Amino acid sequence: MPKMTMSKASKANAKQFPVKVFTMDAELEFKIEPKTTGKELFDLVGRTIGLRETWYFGLQYVDSKGYVAWLKLDKKVLDQGVSKESQIQFTFLAKFYPEDVLEELIQEITQHLFFLQVKQSILNMDIYCPPEASVLLAAFAVQAKYGDYDQTTYQPGMLASDDLLPQRVLDQYQMTPAMWEEKIQFWYAKRRGMTSDEAEMEYLKIAQDLEMYGVNYFQIKNKKNTDLWIGVDARGIGVYDRDNRLSPKVAFPWSEIKNISFKDKKFSIKNVNKKEPDFIFYAPKPRINELILELCVGNHELFMRRRKPDSMEIQQMKAQAAEEKARKQMDRSRLAREKQLREEAQREKEELERRVYALQEESRQTQEALMRSEETAELLHEKMTILDEEARLLTQKAAEAEAEMQRIKLTAIKTEEERMYLEQRARDAEIIATAVIEDSERRATEAEQLREELKRAQLAEKAAKRRLVEFTQGEYNHFMFPPLASELTSSLQFTNTGCFLEGELYHGNIDQLNLEMEKERQEYITKSKTLQDQLKDLKTEIEVLKVGERASTLDRLHDESIQRGDSKYSTLRKVTANSAKARVAFFEEL
Repeated sequence: MPKMTMSKASKANAKQFPVKVFTMDAELEFKIEPKTTGKELFDLVGRTIGLRETWYFGLQYVDSKGYVAWLKLDKKVLDQGVSKESQIQFTFLAKFYPEDVLEELIQEITQHLFFLQVKQSILNMDIYCPPEASVLLAAFAVQAKYGDYDQTTYQPGMLASDDLLPQRVLDQYQMTPAMWEEKIQFWYAKRRGMTSDEAEMEYLKIAQDLEMYGVNYFQIKNKKNTDLWIGVDARGIGVYDRDNRLSPKVAFPWSEIKNISFKDKKFSIKNVNKKEPDFIFYAPKPRINELILELCVGNHELFMRRRKPDSMEIQQMKAQAAEEKARKQMDRSRLAREKQLREEAQREKEELERRVYALQEESRQTQEALMRSEETAELLHEKMTILDEEARLLTQKAAEAEAEMQRIKLTAIKTEEERMYLEQRARDAEIIATAVIEDSERRATEAEQLREELKRAQLAEKAAKRRLVEFTQGEYNHFMFPPLASELTSSLQFTNTGCFLEGELYHGNIDQLNLEMEKERQEYITKSKTLQDQLKDLKTEIEVLKVGERASTLDRLHDESIQRGDSKYSTLRKVTANSAKARVAFFEEL
């Protein structure tokens, strides 16, 4: 049999391995070669999603032994225990967190990825969030997703399909989904005017003040085999009681740590102060210690970088971000102006339509009055004709009666009785004739009055016709065709010109933008008190519906901390200020 050969292209395809990378809002597929390193794959993901602030992120996976691990950048992908059975899967996640999101996060894509991950961690209850803060954060999330609240289009139940609150919060209050939605909708309506990226940043500003934000926890034991937690975050290392991951009992800031190391399951933290003993703990598996050390090294590097002047790359990124922010602000201003002009034009159009409708209604009423006047004139004319006919008949009867009376007078009466009888009849006929004449005169008077009324009706008809002509040929045309188009065009041209000049100004003055960013930071500090007041009001509103026995341990610990007046940062200051003797006492007590 002939020996089968394989082309170069086929050989290349045979050596490639399919890889799927899950980000917080997308799925990416690649093919890698056996020699592909972790850095090459990581950089490929960063370029694909347009991310430059890659130092916060990593590729997480579950190795062939079932352990969660982070892909090492300096080693080949296939040499790190990844499963090669089918498609290799990684999750692109934030591995390290900034100390201050407002100061450190530069790109919008970085901000968006942090927003999605922190939001998911809060909903999954990996980060504890008080109920009142959960509602406020949900309002920012809705603003980021749907934009401005619109009362005309918003329908009850619109947010039912969105996952907005942790299940722990829903379980401990006697509130229906509709009641929760009403609370969220109230605060959502107050966020009107925020763009999506602004709402996401406000979300992160609140979330970073949560005690468990950005902390990676690991179960450990001390020398006395006491169960504890160790937490690694951007500021240092904290040690927590088994039942309280909110407030550390002891904290080691990065500035006070001289050395960290592990051997097998034993992990050591050496303090800068030589008089202070080393803190030693034991992890369940050496692999846990390796992961803790990796997180400590990465967080310490970022801690040191923050306290040095920005590199040229960071300065360039910040300048580009400032220019992009200024451009978007100008675009928003232009769109807002155009929207305002459209709304004003729409209002003018509606006002004109209303006035035209009013004129049409008035014209219709005038026409109806005219028709009524014409009908009245016709009726009066018919009545006058009838009265004229009646007067003619009465006059004819009077003439006949007069003739009869004359004939009776001239007739010879032979007897006295006949004469008296005839005289009596003559007197009666005379009375009747007199009555007929009076009636005829009265009816003639009425006919004259009707003629006068007919004249007045005809005059009213002419006035109504003249008024109708004035309405249809005068004001109607004036309100129907206002010169709106030219005014709108000139306004838009002015706005575009203004944007161009303003863009040149920002392009050449980055220092001014930096000053504006500092001003925004100061405004945020000023607004923090207002935010705390809002949280207190919201907590008071829902407190009456809370079921105390359903509260979790973390809820009770948080409430106790609030009653003492403690916060995340005040607690860190307290435990960091502990002397070496106090730390030793804590270790001995454990």
